[in-house]
Formats: sequence, structure tokens, C-alpha cells
Amino acid sequence: MTLVAIAVDPIQAFVSGIFERPANATSLYVLAHGAGAGMRHAFMADMATALNARGVATLRYQFPYMEIGRGRPDPPVVATATVRAAVEHAWELAPDLPLFAGGKSFGGRMTSTAAATGLLDRVRGLAFLGFPLHQPKRPARTRADHLARVTVPMLFLQGTRDDLAEIALIRQVVGELGSKATIHELAEANHAFAVPKRTGKTGQDIINDLADTLATWMFRVR
Repeated sequence: MTLVAIAVDPIQAFVSGIFERPANATSLYVLAHGAGAGMRHAFMADMATALNARGVATLRYQFPYMEIGRGRPDPPVVATATVRAAVEHAWELAPDLPLFAGGKSFGGRMTSTAAATGLLDRVRGLAFLGFPLHQPKRPARTRADHLARVTVPMLFLQGTRDDLAEIALIRQVVGELGSKATIHELAEANHAFAVPKRTGKTGQDIINDLADTLATWMFRVR
């Protein structure tokens, strides 16, 4: 594990990152956090560990608002600049590895927004850990409008009980994106990828499912 400092232009600030590269790395995933928790959240750490075990290096990083402890997320112009800076830093850390980017909820959406505006030329694919299609329990599709402008393959990892992405709507969105988009559904998982006890699955089972799917997709796309 290596702690790094990532320079974000044009706001002239530095944000923290955690870079982890296993000896057998075949790709690198730039992993952005969700709106309410930073890069050290248990979900983020567990995903990085599981991906590392599958030969995927990771770079987790903070958005500026999280770095300074402010509650409200950064505006898109700042968030997308941060995504771009993290991706460029990742390439500098491991120029030999195919680059992928994405993240949890808000982090994934800001990554796709950056890609849609041409800021992520080095990235070969985007992977979303719970794409936040709409406000909680208020089905809508406007947050997906920019996805049509993304030119690289996309993987949507979605819980079927996610109240920020009604499953029928996210299926529709992915279907309309055609061959460049793939969806993997986790039965009964919510936006945090928690599942009811009746499923018999543990939190680690879910992490393993996500990591297996993500690593397999990256190996195929790269």
C-alpha cells in the first residue's frame, strides 16, 4: 500500500490517494468513493483487497470536499477535474497496465461524466458500483443522458433493490447503450450492496461477486 498525493487543476489543490499493486497485476482500476464516505470506507478497502487478490491494481482517492471534511459534494466541474487528475496519476504510477476507472455511486457517475466530456482518453473502460440513476425512490433517467457520449465499454454492477436505480429503469438504460454496456445484477442487494439475511449471503460473498465480475470483465476488455 502506497499513499500518494494527487494534484488537481485548476483548483490548485492536492487530494490523497492509496495505490495498491499486486505482483501479478494485469490492469489498474481507478476507484472513486461515494458521496457520503471516503476512500478508507470499509466497502472501498474491501473492494481494493478483493481486486488485488484477483490481479487488479487499484488507486483509491478522495474528492476535495472529502479531503477537507466538508459535507456537501463538489460541483461536477471540480469532481470531474479530480477524476481526470486521478486517472493521469494512475497512468504515471503504472504506465504498463491497462487503465479502467469508475467507482461507488457518486464517484462512478462523476467518472462517467468526465469520460463523456473527453477527459479520460487513457481509460479503456468504466465500471460502476451502483450507478445512482435518480434520487432515492424517485425514478428518473436524466442522470443517464450523458452515457450515450461515453465511447468505451461500461460495466454496471447493480443491486436489484437499489432505491437510487430502479432495476427496470437501469436495465432499460443499459439496453439502449447497446454492445458497449453490460449489466451484472446482484439479487436483493440495495445501494450499499447489503442483502437480507434470508439470502444466506454474507457481505464478503457480495464483495467476491463484485470483484470476480469486475476482474473478469477487465481481463476481457483490456
